[in-house]
Amino acid sequence: MRKTRFTEFPIVKILKASEGGRAVTGICREHGMSRATFYKWKPKCGGMEASDIRRSPSPVACAYEERRM
Repeated sequence: MRKTRFTEFPIVKILKASEGGRAVTGICREHGMSRATFYKWKPKCGGMEASDIRRSPSPVACAYEERRM
């Protein structure tokens, strides 16, 4: 099974960079990911902070569970 490249904290950091006004294409190019991946993460983790992630289930784990069903 394929491992994920990004854990929860880098995902939040990447999404925060876009909220700061940076272009999505530049952020994706910098981190070596597609824009589709970025827009897939946005609804799941868009308004989260690092402290929120610790309290909620992992977005990566949730996505895995959704695919398994």
